[in-house]
Amino acid sequence: MKKGDILEGVIGKIDFPNKGKICLEDHVITVKNGIPGQKVRFVINKKRGGRMEGRLLDVLEKSPLEMRNPVCSVFPECGGCMYQTMPYEEQLKMKSTQVRELIEAALVEGRQLDAEGKPDYIFDGIKGSPQEFGYRNKMEFSFGDEYKDGPLALGLHKKGSTYDVVNITDCQLVHEDFNRIVKAVLEYCKEQGFSYYHKVRHEGFLRHLLVRRAQTTGEILVNLVTTGEQDHDWTALGQRLKTLELEGKIVGFLHIRNDSLADVVRSDETTVIWGQDYFYETILSLKFKISPFSFFQTNSQGAEVLYGTARDYIGSTKNMTVFDLYSGTGTIAQMVAPIAKKVIGVEIVEEAVEAAKENAALNGLHNCEFIAGDVLKVIDEIEEKPDFIILDPPRDGIHPKALPKIIEYGVDRMVYISCKPTSLARDIRVFLENGYRVERLTCVDMFCETVHVETVCLLSKKCPI
Repeated sequence: MKKGDILEGVIGKIDFPNKGKICLEDHVITVKNGIPGQKVRFVINKKRGGRMEGRLLDVLEKSPLEMRNPVCSVFPECGGCMYQTMPYEEQLKMKSTQVRELIEAALVEGRQLDAEGKPDYIFDGIKGSPQEFGYRNKMEFSFGDEYKDGPLALGLHKKGSTYDVVNITDCQLVHEDFNRIVKAVLEYCKEQGFSYYHKVRHEGFLRHLLVRRAQTTGEILVNLVTTGEQDHDWTALGQRLKTLELEGKIVGFLHIRNDSLADVVRSDETTVIWGQDYFYETILSLKFKISPFSFFQTNSQGAEVLYGTARDYIGSTKNMTVFDLYSGTGTIAQMVAPIAKKVIGVEIVEEAVEAAKENAALNGLHNCEFIAGDVLKVIDEIEEKPDFIILDPPRDGIHPKALPKIIEYGVDRMVYISCKPTSLARDIRVFLENGYRVERLTCVDMFCETVHVETVCLLSKKCPI
């Protein structure tokens, strides 16, 4: 086998997040974006030593696990979700197995074993989302074209592509309100003859459409992201959005200028065209004010399951000083604050910190302090010492230089919430090396139909021998 060879094979197991394994001629080839049991055609595009990777070209035969018809018109082209043809129960089984294998490999390596040599911890399985479809409260749509020099498109990237964008008019991961807004914005931008931003040439106008919608209140924030290449009066589009027939209600329309070279949704300047730059959501009877870039779980009902699980793992925080590191808009901090002595949240996004302060005041919580800054630096400046630590880092996990500082506090117990099990498994190895053990762990599926999953892990300090 060599690079460029086109082969056929059946996908066996899939390692997190989407690494399918195909066995051919005593070789194991990794092919992404498939489903277990599919017969596929692929091309070898990487070969290093005995390791090979292939790029999926075609699905020749469906998997026996594909027992449902697609629910959207662009499956499987769209890279937004992969598993919608699998029954939800099968998705949960697969994700649970993936996480368990990752964590137990870390425990075996760290010698956290029982008398029979098996990983010594409690695995509490996986909890599904209360809502399988229409659950996302936030979506970043991209402007582009479906093929080179094609008409303007607004949607999500094609599966396996960094550049091609497929038009999305009936996405099933979001409420129908999202689809109506996307149609209206695309129609307007086509009428105006706007160009989209070319990521290679670094030129063009339209970049993203960021839509956020509260599941409990139905309040919607529409954020149009462009470069500063040209000026435009967005009043007419704002009026068009006001007239849309929606189940929810648009409470704000914003124009965001972003001249960053990176393909990220960020703001160099934000202008409110009309309305306000925030909306409200309710989680576990707590009210949260959310702005365009505030971190907030993308599945509100799933977040109740996630945070309820975390609260059970945390247990009583009575009279404790609790550190909530990577605190976002302060959801977890406010969940434990009512009986804690004090909760200190640290978050690098200043906008999220301001929202967290407002949210705490909104919920009548006066023992929360939120600090804007990098956890790596801020924990050196905090005078208080924690009795309990909650960790909810971004996808890449805890900064390797911050981890020893967190461990140095020597708290008896911590809860680590992770949206990327591979990052969690890596960090667990460090905790095990430094006197901690995994007590229990559970998965929460916040991202139905996709490859992602949340994990909640309870760590405790080992008793000295």
